[in-house]
Amino acid sequence: MTHVVVVGAGPVGLIAALGLVRRGIEVTVVERGERPNDSPRAAAYHYPVLEVMADVGILEDVEAAGIRIQENRLWHRPTGEVFITDQGKLAGRVPYPYNVNLGQGELSQIVLTHLQRHPGATMRWSADVVDVEQDSAGAAAVLADGERIRGDWLIGADGARSLVRKAVGLGFDGFTWDDRFVATNIRYPFDRYGYGGANLILDPEVGCIVAQLTKDGLWRVTFAEDDALPEEEIPQRIDDFMQRFLPSEPGPDGRKDFELVAYSPYRMHQRSAESYRVGRVLLAGDAAHVTNPTGALGLTGGLLDVDVLVPALAAVAAGTASEEVLDAYSDARRTKFLEHTSPFASDFKRLVYGGSERDLREAFEAWKSQADTEEKEIEFLLGIGAIRSEQVV
Repeated sequence: MTHVVVVGAGPVGLIAALGLVRRGIEVTVVERGERPNDSPRAAAYHYPVLEVMADVGILEDVEAAGIRIQENRLWHRPTGEVFITDQGKLAGRVPYPYNVNLGQGELSQIVLTHLQRHPGATMRWSADVVDVEQDSAGAAAVLADGERIRGDWLIGADGARSLVRKAVGLGFDGFTWDDRFVATNIRYPFDRYGYGGANLILDPEVGCIVAQLTKDGLWRVTFAEDDALPEEEIPQRIDDFMQRFLPSEPGPDGRKDFELVAYSPYRMHQRSAESYRVGRVLLAGDAAHVTNPTGALGLTGGLLDVDVLVPALAAVAAGTASEEVLDAYSDARRTKFLEHTSPFASDFKRLVYGGSERDLREAFEAWKSQADTEEKEIEFLLGIGAIRSEQVV
């Protein structure tokens, strides 16, 4: 039986493992942490990703735990104008004409539950990979204690700082933005003020993204700040931002009331490895490419890697396709990232974070014009499908 080692137990690694084990391939997932990371990260999944989730059998559980989002709201905050697009108009054109919002940590737990039902899946927690070795017959993850976990193939899904990518000598070309994102999970009644489940706020001072995470009032607010600011003062700056941004009136104490549940600061990059395959080692997700997450294209891009990689690797394992399809996977997904995902996310970031009032007004009107008829709105909504690749088998 073919054995694949997956390094990294984030959603990309876990869903890749689940897809493989459902195809009869033995999988060992190696993760340096004690459990999946549950800090605020990705939270929104576009319709092409829902198809990937359905393929590995988790979509029903994801929808039960998350929030189904049909409308997306683009706010021009200086004037209070709101532009709404309705994904329900994609009914009959795509299988799932909506998004689902769910925290990345909750998604990982759902996938892990499904994965652990399969006897062919093994989880190795608190296993720190320090090197990767390979030959013509397979590849091994080398742990800090000297143990080698060997498989016929190895998938690096170990994030932007990927040890796997570095171990096989791949560069990571691109650039890093001068600002950092701060993703916050807060409790606040946004729905009282006209907010839907997914909101992009255009404002030169408090531009941000607001998304509903749970049915009981947990929301994600993500804003940007200068990366040179000290991280230890982030909680105070979160409070400062919320006092300026939240739509309610101040209470008797002069403050707007909200509950900060969790937050996560992270730097933003536009980078890609020079290849997503070196011999018996394959890369997926942030190990292969990273983008700023504006527009929810970071994890989306990683799960669309899995969409192509899993059936390709399964076909190679079954002997129905040559190893050349793995090079085709690498080429296809790298091209999509460089030509579609990264430019789209970069344009989106410039729109939401840091634009002048005049630029934001022009951008708002331009976005409205792309959907001023139902036909144009449908074309606009289908645009996210451009970051998906055709199957290579």
